[in-house]
Amino acid sequence: MTRKVAQTMCLGIPGQIIEMSERNELTMGTVDFGGIRKDVCLTYVPGVTVGDYVIVHVGFAITQVDEDEARRTLDVLRAMDGAVEGELGRPLPMPAAPSHAWNTDGTAG
Repeated sequence: MTRKVAQTMCLGIPGQIIEMSERNELTMGTVDFGGIRKDVCLTYVPGVTVGDYVIVHVGFAITQVDEDEARRTLDVLRAMDGAVEGELGRPLPMPAAPSHAWNTDGTAG
């Protein structure tokens, strides 16, 4: 008899630090994950500041990444149906449409 076992995967999700504070001798912050905001422990990434991007796993920032890498990773995670709900509690919102129009030759109009 074969038995199927549900498997879950824990992900590190990139987000941007939008606020920082000290709580109980820990560096904490609010991190924005493409529209979802969560409280995160920033103690393990010393030197980060508001505006920086970090990879967050189970509520702890574990490393700093650049903005391009964060955006690429968020795009991949959006394409993976159901990939982030366990970490964030809901799917990632789609990014906002650009505020400018594009000409047919690819230039901003």
